[in-house]
Amino acid sequence: MSLPYHIGNGWFGGLMPATAFAMIAQTGDVYYGLWYPIVIAVACAVIGILFVRESKDNDINAEEVSR
Repeated sequence: MSLPYHIGNGWFGGLMPATAFAMIAQTGDVYYGLWYPIVIAVACAVIGILFVRESKDNDINAEEVSR
């Protein structure tokens, strides 16, 4: 789990200021740089909704059963 964590925080989070600044410099609109964190947040929400299973009413200590 360390690799996805470091990729997510290091690459997407660490490069966010530089990417947002480059977007602002390219367009000249100071608010255009907000699109980068918004798109990343929406992408994370969509991936989470589609691929993370609901754990409510499931025994987390039970053996995993194939779907």
